[in-house]
Amino acid sequence: MDPTPLSTELEAALVRELPSWHTLLNHRQFHARLRPPVFTLSEATSRLGAWVRSTRRIELSRPFVLDRPWPEVMGVLAHEMAHQFVDEVLQIHEEVAHGETFRRVCEERGIDARAGGAPVALGLGGAEVDRVLERVRKLLALAGSPNQHEAEAAMRRAHELMLRHNIEAAQARAATLFELRHLGEPLKRASRVEVDVVNLLVEFFFVKAIRIPVYVPRHGVRGAVFELAGTRANVEMAVHVHAFLLATAERLWRDNRGDARVRSGHDRGSYRAGVVRGFREKLDGERTELQGTGLVWLGDSRLEDFYRARYPRITRRRRSVRISAAHEAGREAGREIVLHRPIEHGPGDGQPRRLGA
Repeated sequence: MDPTPLSTELEAALVRELPSWHTLLNHRQFHARLRPPVFTLSEATSRLGAWVRSTRRIELSRPFVLDRPWPEVMGVLAHEMAHQFVDEVLQIHEEVAHGETFRRVCEERGIDARAGGAPVALGLGGAEVDRVLERVRKLLALAGSPNQHEAEAAMRRAHELMLRHNIEAAQARAATLFELRHLGEPLKRASRVEVDVVNLLVEFFFVKAIRIPVYVPRHGVRGAVFELAGTRANVEMAVHVHAFLLATAERLWRDNRGDARVRSGHDRGSYRAGVVRGFREKLDGERTELQGTGLVWLGDSRLEDFYRARYPRITRRRRSVRISAAHEAGREAGREIVLHRPIEHGPGDGQPRRLGA
Protein backbone atom coordinates (compact mmCIF):
# COMPACT_ATOMS: atom_id res chain seq x y z
CA MET A 1 0.00 0.00 0.00
CA ASP A 2 1.37 3.37 -1.06
CA PRO A 3 0.11 6.13 1.29
CA THR A 4 1.31 8.92 -1.02
CA PRO A 5 -1.66 10.93 -2.36
CA LEU A 6 -1.99 11.55 -6.07
CA SER A 7 -0.76 14.83 -7.46
CA THR A 8 -3.42 17.26 -8.65
CA GLU A 9 -2.62 16.33 -12.26
CA LEU A 10 -2.91 12.57 -11.66
CA GLU A 11 -6.10 12.97 -9.63
CA ALA A 12 -7.65 14.98 -12.47
CA ALA A 13 -6.48 12.36 -14.99
CA LEU A 14 -8.08 9.59 -12.92
CA VAL A 15 -11.44 11.39 -12.72
CA ARG A 16 -11.30 11.98 -16.49
CA GLU A 17 -10.43 8.32 -17.07
CA LEU A 18 -13.38 6.78 -15.20
CA PRO A 19 -16.09 7.79 -17.72
CA SER A 20 -14.19 6.07 -20.54
CA TRP A 21 -14.14 2.80 -18.58
CA HIS A 22 -17.85 3.19 -17.89
CA THR A 23 -18.33 3.56 -21.66
CA LEU A 24 -16.24 0.44 -22.32
CA LEU A 25 -18.23 -1.69 -19.86
CA ASN A 26 -21.48 -0.15 -21.03
CA HIS A 27 -20.90 -1.26 -24.63
CA ARG A 28 -19.41 -4.61 -23.67
CA GLN A 29 -21.91 -5.81 -21.09
CA PHE A 30 -24.97 -3.53 -21.17
CA HIS A 31 -25.48 -3.02 -24.94
CA ALA A 32 -24.84 0.73 -24.49
CA ARG A 33 -28.14 1.19 -22.64
CA LEU A 34 -26.73 3.16 -19.70
CA ARG A 35 -26.44 6.93 -19.63
CA PRO A 36 -23.16 8.44 -18.42
CA PRO A 37 -23.28 9.12 -14.67
CA VAL A 38 -21.35 11.60 -12.54
CA PHE A 39 -18.20 10.17 -10.93
CA THR A 40 -16.84 11.06 -7.51
CA LEU A 41 -14.09 9.68 -5.30
CA SER A 42 -14.62 9.32 -1.55
CA GLU A 43 -12.39 8.59 1.41
CA ALA A 44 -14.54 5.64 2.47
CA THR A 45 -12.73 2.42 3.33
CA SER A 46 -15.66 0.25 4.43
CA ARG A 47 -17.66 0.81 1.22
CA LEU A 48 -15.84 0.33 -2.06
CA GLY A 49 -18.47 1.86 -4.31
CA ALA A 50 -22.05 3.10 -4.51
CA TRP A 51 -24.70 4.02 -7.06
CA VAL A 52 -26.67 7.06 -5.85
CA ARG A 53 -29.94 7.29 -7.76
CA SER A 54 -30.96 10.77 -6.57
CA THR A 55 -27.87 12.44 -8.05
CA ARG A 56 -27.08 9.84 -10.76
CA ARG A 57 -23.67 9.39 -9.22
CA ILE A 58 -21.24 6.47 -9.05
CA GLU A 59 -18.95 6.88 -6.09
CA LEU A 60 -15.73 4.91 -5.70
CA SER A 61 -13.43 4.70 -2.71
CA ARG A 62 -10.23 6.64 -3.44
CA PRO A 63 -8.08 4.41 -1.13
CA PHE A 64 -9.43 1.34 -2.90
CA VAL A 65 -8.84 2.75 -6.39
CA LEU A 66 -5.26 3.69 -5.54
CA ASP A 67 -4.29 0.59 -3.56
CA ARG A 68 -5.80 -2.28 -5.56
CA PRO A 69 -5.15 -3.58 -9.10
CA TRP A 70 -7.30 -1.97 -11.77
CA PRO A 71 -9.26 -5.17 -12.64
CA GLU A 72 -10.60 -5.12 -9.08
CA VAL A 73 -11.63 -1.49 -9.51
CA MET A 74 -13.42 -2.46 -12.72
CA GLY A 75 -15.17 -5.28 -10.85
CA VAL A 76 -16.61 -2.78 -8.39
CA LEU A 77 -17.50 -0.35 -11.20
CA ALA A 78 -19.35 -3.10 -13.08
CA HIS A 79 -21.19 -3.97 -9.86
CA GLU A 80 -22.39 -0.37 -9.47
CA MET A 81 -23.32 -0.23 -13.16
CA ALA A 82 -25.53 -3.28 -12.60
CA HIS A 83 -27.31 -1.29 -9.88
CA GLN A 84 -27.66 1.58 -12.37
CA PHE A 85 -29.08 -0.81 -14.98
CA VAL A 86 -31.72 -2.22 -12.61
CA ASP A 87 -32.60 1.28 -11.47
CA GLU A 88 -32.66 3.30 -14.70
CA VAL A 89 -33.18 0.77 -17.50
CA LEU A 90 -35.36 -1.89 -15.86
CA GLN A 91 -37.03 0.70 -13.61
CA ILE A 92 -37.20 -1.71 -10.67
CA HIS A 93 -37.16 0.12 -7.35
CA GLU A 94 -39.22 -2.02 -4.99
CA GLU A 95 -36.68 -4.85 -4.58
CA VAL A 96 -33.85 -4.78 -2.07
CA ALA A 97 -30.50 -3.56 -3.44
CA HIS A 98 -29.08 -7.04 -4.04
CA GLY A 99 -32.36 -8.70 -4.85
CA GLU A 100 -33.33 -11.30 -7.43
CA THR A 101 -33.28 -8.95 -10.44
CA PHE A 102 -29.87 -7.52 -9.54
CA ARG A 103 -28.37 -11.00 -9.10
CA ARG A 104 -29.82 -12.09 -12.45
CA VAL A 105 -28.39 -9.04 -14.23
CA CYS A 106 -24.96 -9.80 -12.76
CA GLU A 107 -25.10 -13.49 -13.63
CA GLU A 108 -26.06 -12.78 -17.23
CA ARG A 109 -23.04 -10.49 -17.61
CA GLY A 110 -20.35 -12.33 -15.65
CA ILE A 111 -20.34 -9.67 -12.92
CA ASP A 112 -19.59 -10.38 -9.27
CA ALA A 113 -22.85 -9.63 -7.44
CA ARG A 114 -20.92 -9.20 -4.21
CA ALA A 115 -18.03 -7.08 -5.58
CA GLY A 116 -15.69 -7.42 -2.64
CA GLY A 117 -12.89 -6.02 -4.77
CA ALA A 118 -10.65 -9.05 -5.15
CA PRO A 119 -11.57 -11.08 -8.26
CA VAL A 120 -11.00 -14.35 -6.38
CA ALA A 121 -14.20 -13.60 -4.46
CA LEU A 122 -16.07 -15.05 -7.43
CA GLY A 123 -15.07 -18.62 -6.61
CA LEU A 124 -15.93 -21.13 -3.94
CA GLY A 125 -13.76 -24.04 -2.98
CA GLY A 126 -15.22 -26.99 -1.14
CA ALA A 127 -13.81 -30.10 0.50
CA GLU A 128 -13.61 -32.07 -2.76
CA VAL A 129 -11.66 -29.31 -4.52
CA ASP A 130 -9.29 -29.07 -1.56
CA ARG A 131 -8.71 -32.84 -1.67
CA VAL A 132 -7.91 -32.71 -5.38
CA LEU A 133 -5.51 -29.80 -4.87
CA GLU A 134 -3.76 -31.60 -2.04
CA ARG A 135 -3.30 -34.77 -4.10
CA VAL A 136 -1.94 -32.75 -7.03
CA ARG A 137 0.45 -30.92 -4.67
CA LYS A 138 1.79 -34.23 -3.38
CA LEU A 139 2.25 -35.61 -6.87
CA LEU A 140 4.07 -32.49 -8.03
CA ALA A 141 6.31 -32.75 -4.99
CA LEU A 142 7.23 -36.26 -6.15
CA ALA A 143 7.84 -34.84 -9.62
CA GLY A 144 10.75 -32.93 -8.13
CA SER A 145 12.54 -36.23 -7.54
CA PRO A 146 16.07 -36.56 -8.97
CA ASN A 147 14.96 -39.95 -10.28
CA GLN A 148 13.83 -39.07 -13.81
CA HIS A 149 11.54 -42.10 -14.14
CA GLU A 150 9.81 -41.38 -10.83
CA ALA A 151 9.50 -37.69 -11.66
CA GLU A 152 7.97 -38.34 -15.08
CA ALA A 153 5.49 -40.85 -13.64
CA ALA A 154 4.41 -38.41 -10.93
CA MET A 155 3.87 -35.63 -13.45
CA ARG A 156 1.79 -37.88 -15.69
CA ARG A 157 -0.30 -38.94 -12.69
CA ALA A 158 -0.91 -35.31 -11.73
CA HIS A 159 -1.96 -34.57 -15.32
CA GLU A 160 -4.34 -37.54 -15.28
CA LEU A 161 -5.82 -36.51 -11.93
CA MET A 162 -6.55 -32.95 -13.07
CA LEU A 163 -8.05 -34.23 -16.33
CA ARG A 164 -10.23 -36.82 -14.59
CA HIS A 165 -11.42 -34.29 -11.99
CA ASN A 166 -12.41 -31.76 -14.66
CA ILE A 167 -14.18 -34.32 -16.85
CA GLU A 168 -16.22 -35.57 -13.88
CA ALA A 169 -17.05 -32.02 -12.77
CA ALA A 170 -18.17 -31.05 -16.28
CA GLN A 171 -20.32 -34.16 -16.60
CA ALA A 172 -21.94 -33.50 -13.23
CA ARG A 173 -23.08 -30.06 -14.46
CA ALA A 174 -23.21 -28.85 -10.88
CA ALA A 175 -23.57 -25.13 -10.21
CA THR A 176 -20.08 -23.68 -10.36
CA LEU A 177 -18.70 -20.26 -9.59
CA PHE A 178 -15.50 -19.23 -11.26
CA GLU A 179 -12.50 -17.31 -10.03
CA LEU A 180 -10.51 -14.65 -11.81
CA ARG A 181 -6.77 -14.07 -11.49
CA HIS A 182 -4.57 -11.51 -13.24
CA LEU A 183 -1.02 -12.06 -14.45
CA GLY A 184 1.68 -9.80 -15.81
CA GLU A 185 3.04 -6.31 -15.23
CA PRO A 186 0.60 -3.70 -16.59
CA LEU A 187 3.36 -1.25 -17.52
CA LYS A 188 5.34 -3.82 -19.52
CA ARG A 189 4.56 -5.17 -22.95
CA ALA A 190 3.92 -8.92 -22.89
CA SER A 191 6.78 -10.91 -24.38
CA ARG A 192 6.36 -13.67 -26.91
CA VAL A 193 7.10 -16.32 -24.29
CA GLU A 194 4.47 -14.91 -21.91
CA VAL A 195 1.85 -15.11 -24.64
CA ASP A 196 2.90 -18.67 -25.44
CA VAL A 197 2.66 -19.71 -21.79
CA VAL A 198 -0.83 -18.25 -21.43
CA ASN A 199 -1.95 -20.06 -24.60
CA LEU A 200 -0.57 -23.28 -23.13
CA LEU A 201 -2.59 -22.71 -19.93
CA VAL A 202 -5.78 -22.41 -21.98
CA GLU A 203 -5.00 -25.56 -23.96
CA PHE A 204 -4.02 -27.86 -21.10
CA PHE A 205 -5.02 -26.44 -17.73
CA PHE A 206 -8.78 -25.90 -18.03
CA VAL A 207 -8.86 -22.10 -17.87
CA LYS A 208 -9.88 -19.31 -20.21
CA ALA A 209 -7.59 -16.31 -20.74
CA ILE A 210 -7.76 -12.90 -22.32
CA ARG A 211 -5.51 -9.83 -22.48
CA ILE A 212 -7.40 -6.91 -20.93
CA PRO A 213 -6.64 -3.17 -20.72
CA VAL A 214 -6.00 -1.58 -17.33
CA TYR A 215 -5.26 1.88 -15.98
CA VAL A 216 -2.45 2.66 -13.52
CA PRO A 217 -3.59 5.73 -11.51
CA ARG A 218 -0.20 6.42 -9.92
CA HIS A 219 1.39 6.70 -13.35
CA GLY A 220 -1.56 8.12 -15.25
CA VAL A 221 -1.16 5.62 -18.09
CA ARG A 222 -2.89 2.57 -19.52
CA GLY A 223 -1.43 -0.90 -19.76
CA ALA A 224 -2.64 -4.49 -20.06
CA VAL A 225 -2.63 -7.75 -18.09
CA PHE A 226 -3.78 -11.33 -18.69
CA GLU A 227 -7.00 -12.42 -17.00
CA LEU A 228 -7.51 -16.10 -16.19
CA ALA A 229 -10.95 -17.55 -15.46
CA GLY A 230 -11.74 -21.01 -14.12
CA THR A 231 -12.48 -23.03 -11.02
CA ARG A 232 -10.31 -22.35 -7.99
CA ALA A 233 -8.31 -25.56 -8.41
CA ASN A 234 -7.63 -24.86 -12.08
CA VAL A 235 -6.77 -21.20 -11.60
CA GLU A 236 -4.32 -21.98 -8.80
CA MET A 237 -2.69 -24.67 -10.90
CA ALA A 238 -2.50 -22.35 -13.93
CA VAL A 239 -0.90 -19.56 -11.88
CA HIS A 240 1.74 -22.01 -10.66
CA VAL A 241 2.45 -23.34 -14.15
CA HIS A 242 2.75 -19.77 -15.45
CA ALA A 243 5.41 -18.86 -12.89
CA PHE A 244 7.14 -22.25 -13.22
CA LEU A 245 7.47 -22.12 -17.00
CA LEU A 246 8.67 -18.53 -17.17
CA ALA A 247 11.32 -19.24 -14.53
CA THR A 248 12.31 -22.56 -16.13
CA ALA A 249 12.58 -21.09 -19.64
CA GLU A 250 14.87 -18.37 -18.32
CA ARG A 251 16.98 -20.86 -16.34
CA LEU A 252 17.36 -23.17 -19.35
CA TRP A 253 18.38 -20.18 -21.49
CA ARG A 254 21.13 -19.28 -19.02
CA ASP A 255 22.28 -22.87 -18.64
CA ASN A 256 22.48 -23.55 -22.37
CA ARG A 257 24.18 -20.44 -23.70
CA GLY A 258 27.04 -22.73 -24.74
CA ASP A 259 24.83 -24.54 -27.28
CA ALA A 260 26.27 -23.90 -30.75
CA ARG A 261 22.79 -23.12 -32.05
CA VAL A 262 22.51 -20.13 -29.72
CA ARG A 263 24.49 -17.40 -31.44
CA SER A 264 23.86 -14.33 -29.29
CA GLY A 265 21.62 -12.69 -26.72
CA HIS A 266 19.24 -11.82 -29.54
CA ASP A 267 18.24 -15.50 -29.57
CA ARG A 268 16.87 -15.34 -26.00
CA GLY A 269 13.25 -14.81 -27.01
CA SER A 270 13.31 -17.50 -29.67
CA TYR A 271 14.99 -20.01 -27.35
CA ARG A 272 12.55 -19.45 -24.48
CA ALA A 273 9.58 -19.70 -26.86
CA GLY A 274 11.04 -22.99 -28.05
CA VAL A 275 11.15 -24.24 -24.45
CA VAL A 276 7.43 -23.55 -24.06
CA ARG A 277 6.69 -25.22 -27.39
CA GLY A 278 8.66 -28.30 -26.40
CA PHE A 279 6.81 -28.55 -23.07
CA ARG A 280 3.51 -28.12 -24.90
CA GLU A 281 4.40 -31.06 -27.17
CA LYS A 282 5.19 -33.13 -24.09
CA LEU A 283 1.80 -32.34 -22.53
CA ASP A 284 0.10 -33.08 -25.84
CA GLY A 285 1.75 -36.48 -25.91
CA GLU A 286 0.56 -37.21 -22.37
CA ARG A 287 -2.98 -36.17 -23.23
CA THR A 288 -2.97 -38.44 -26.28
CA GLU A 289 -1.90 -41.35 -24.07
CA LEU A 290 -4.69 -40.55 -21.60
CA GLN A 291 -7.25 -40.50 -24.41
CA GLY A 292 -6.38 -44.15 -24.92
CA THR A 293 -7.73 -44.80 -21.40
CA GLY A 294 -11.03 -43.08 -22.19
CA LEU A 295 -10.18 -39.71 -20.63
CA VAL A 296 -11.20 -37.21 -23.29
CA TRP A 297 -11.65 -33.53 -22.46
CA LEU A 298 -14.59 -31.98 -24.32
CA GLY A 299 -14.56 -28.62 -22.54
CA ASP A 300 -16.72 -27.04 -19.86
CA SER A 301 -19.81 -25.32 -21.26
CA ARG A 302 -20.41 -23.49 -17.97
CA LEU A 303 -17.01 -21.82 -18.08
CA GLU A 304 -17.53 -21.00 -21.75
CA ASP A 305 -20.89 -19.39 -20.92
CA PHE A 306 -19.36 -17.38 -18.08
CA TYR A 307 -16.51 -16.21 -20.27
CA ARG A 308 -18.80 -15.27 -23.17
CA ALA A 309 -21.11 -13.34 -20.83
CA ARG A 310 -18.13 -11.43 -19.48
CA TYR A 311 -16.56 -10.85 -22.92
CA PRO A 312 -19.29 -11.08 -25.58
CA ARG A 313 -17.13 -9.40 -28.24
CA ILE A 314 -13.89 -11.34 -28.40
CA THR A 315 -11.34 -10.90 -31.15
CA ARG A 316 -8.47 -13.29 -31.76
CA ARG A 317 -5.13 -12.73 -33.39
CA ARG A 318 -2.89 -15.24 -35.09
CA ARG A 319 0.87 -15.05 -34.83
CA SER A 320 3.46 -16.66 -37.04
CA VAL A 321 6.42 -18.39 -35.42
CA ARG A 322 9.86 -18.29 -37.00
CA ILE A 323 11.63 -21.60 -36.39
CA SER A 324 15.30 -20.82 -35.85
CA ALA A 325 18.15 -22.99 -34.62
CA ALA A 326 17.86 -21.37 -31.18
CA HIS A 327 14.12 -22.08 -31.14
CA GLU A 328 14.79 -25.73 -31.94
CA ALA A 329 17.39 -25.93 -29.16
CA GLY A 330 14.86 -24.56 -26.68
CA ARG A 331 12.24 -26.95 -27.99
CA GLU A 332 14.47 -29.92 -27.25
CA ALA A 333 15.08 -28.65 -23.73
CA GLY A 334 11.35 -28.05 -23.21
CA ARG A 335 10.52 -31.67 -23.98
CA GLU A 336 12.60 -32.70 -20.95
CA ILE A 337 10.84 -30.41 -18.45
CA VAL A 338 9.13 -32.08 -15.51
CA LEU A 339 6.52 -29.84 -13.90
CA HIS A 340 7.02 -29.94 -10.14
CA ARG A 341 6.96 -28.05 -6.86
CA PRO A 342 3.37 -27.16 -6.01
CA ILE A 343 1.96 -23.77 -5.09
CA GLU A 344 1.74 -23.15 -1.37
CA HIS A 345 -0.16 -20.70 0.77
CA GLY A 346 1.41 -18.08 3.00
CA PRO A 347 0.47 -18.16 6.69
CA GLY A 348 -2.98 -16.70 7.12
CA ASP A 349 -3.11 -14.60 3.97
CA GLY A 350 -4.99 -17.06 1.76
CA GLN A 351 -3.02 -15.91 -1.27
CA PRO A 352 -0.85 -18.31 -3.29
CA ARG A 353 2.90 -17.85 -3.27
CA ARG A 354 4.83 -18.88 -6.37
CA LEU A 355 7.79 -21.17 -5.98
CA GLY A 356 10.60 -21.29 -8.49
CA ALA A 357 11.59 -24.20 -10.65
